[in-house]
Amino acid sequence: MRRRDFLKLSLLAPSLPALPLPAAPGSRAMAAMPDGRPHRFQLSKRHFLLDGKPFRIMSGEMHPIRIPAEYWRQRIRMAKAMGLNTIAVYLMWNALESEPGVFDLHTGRRDFAKFIRLCQEEGMWVYLRPGPYVCGEWDFGGLPPYLLRHPHIRVRDKDDPDYMAAVRRYIATVAPVLRPLLAVHGGPILMVQVENEYASFGRDLAYLETIRALWQEHGVHGPFSISDGLGQIRAAKTWLPGTALGLDGDTDFAAAQAIAGEMPVWMGEGYPGWITHWGDREFARGDFAGTLARLLAEGRSFNLYVVHGGTNFGFGAGANADNDYANFQPVITSYDYGAPIDEQGAPTADYHVFRQLFAAHSAQPLPALPAVPSMASFATFTPQPHASLWDNLPAAKQVGQPQSNELLFGQDHGLVLYRHATKGGGELTIDGVRDYATVFHGGRHVDCISRVKHPKLRAGNTLRLPAGRDEAPLEILVDSFGHVNYGHAMADRKGLVGEVHLDGKPLEGWEVFGLPLDEAWLAALKPLTGKPARPGVFFKGTLSLAQAGDCYLDMADWAKGYLWVNGRLLGRYWNLGPQQRLYCPAPWLRVGDNEVLVFDMHRTEGALIRSAESLST
Repeated sequence: MRRRDFLKLSLLAPSLPALPLPAAPGSRAMAAMPDGRPHRFQLSKRHFLLDGKPFRIMSGEMHPIRIPAEYWRQRIRMAKAMGLNTIAVYLMWNALESEPGVFDLHTGRRDFAKFIRLCQEEGMWVYLRPGPYVCGEWDFGGLPPYLLRHPHIRVRDKDDPDYMAAVRRYIATVAPVLRPLLAVHGGPILMVQVENEYASFGRDLAYLETIRALWQEHGVHGPFSISDGLGQIRAAKTWLPGTALGLDGDTDFAAAQAIAGEMPVWMGEGYPGWITHWGDREFARGDFAGTLARLLAEGRSFNLYVVHGGTNFGFGAGANADNDYANFQPVITSYDYGAPIDEQGAPTADYHVFRQLFAAHSAQPLPALPAVPSMASFATFTPQPHASLWDNLPAAKQVGQPQSNELLFGQDHGLVLYRHATKGGGELTIDGVRDYATVFHGGRHVDCISRVKHPKLRAGNTLRLPAGRDEAPLEILVDSFGHVNYGHAMADRKGLVGEVHLDGKPLEGWEVFGLPLDEAWLAALKPLTGKPARPGVFFKGTLSLAQAGDCYLDMADWAKGYLWVNGRLLGRYWNLGPQQRLYCPAPWLRVGDNEVLVFDMHRTEGALIRSAESLST
């Protein structure tokens, strides 16, 4: 079952009578603040206790990797002004370790310790969700794609030596940074989640015990929580004794309490918004006010997933698929999520409704809303052809059959080109396209094949090659979306992972070129000397700003590709929609001229890029 289906069923399930909370704390009681002094957070008698007193977690989730670091404080203040007392934080392992043993915990949006300290400075507690797996609609669920370079890797499996060696290295690196940030040591971290939604994946309780033990071995002693769907926990029997039980979407607290005994039960994820995939008819929205009102009235603890989503900058966006890899649904670049704080940090209509609900249950007036970063506009411009992918191919690898980019090149994202000399004519069948292929023969574009199924895209994986007597290069250029982030389709390697047949016969003997689209590769681009002969073109243009501010770049006139501004990859665009505009924060821009680079899979001529003030209006 896909994540979207599982969670929708959870949200639509009938609400059963809630189990009464023993000695429930008063809704207007004042609680301790993260003040730099040691505090004791405990799981006891179906309650959270802070310094021995009942404490209600009113949390909203946001992820520092999805927010420009310059805006972290504003987003935290927005959550506090809405009425929350806690920020939930995913750590995306793959954003912190790019290659085995190569960690960056301190640069820009990766400096999660700085983000957590900012939460403390703003009087907010932290609920930490460090993985190793997080889902989060993030590439590979936060796991590092380098794991897919092992042909037989079994992720989220305590018995796979390669996976567990990487997990041990990750925890051993991150734990020393986290220890001083725990509440018991004077930091703001109240509780640490063990893995994420494991019951939706596996049934090995010993795996969760192993992960918890690794944190404890490195000085992180909790308290701990798990979070999952109630039905999945019941079926898999993977509640971890001694942990708080977080329900994802479900509100049947009585049934969950029967599983957790005297441990606290709370809403580990409540959904004020929802996921949007490429090809959806519109941006997803939520309807959470009624559920929030009930949670507040009953004195329940909860975590809003998400209070602010931000943006899947770079290659960060993940994807969903069925367990057999069918029904592939890549996540759009925006992670606005229909959240109460929108992508640009502004309050939505839901924000104001939620704030009123919180105010009615608050002992003190809520803080004033902080200022929202200003928007700026720019004159429409048209980037011009700059370089052709075909003039910038690296050395090829020779293989008998197509293989994925992870296995061939150790390449996590980007493009892969497969080339084979083939006569024209005949029926070409391409199996295992992951995820979008443009097909050329003799330098001429033939058609495209998409793993995404949509009425606007051609169906099937078979096409007809133009007739021709002489051999000519058959070229299959494959672009990838994010690796699947949820369910059992986790060995989601990219490129071509199946055979190519011509009139039913497999084609053997291929040249394969890895095109990672990373900073080093782009820096070496050789410019065009004339007009581009075929699609696969980089375009350059200048975005001129008269004053500083955030921008949305409207790419509606383009086809499918990637957009960089001043060397930063904002993310993917695709005219399939619903997203047509990419968010660029002001700190990544400068007053005056800004360089824009576009790679488009289909265009040979530039198109307009317009200024917009929001994601959709």
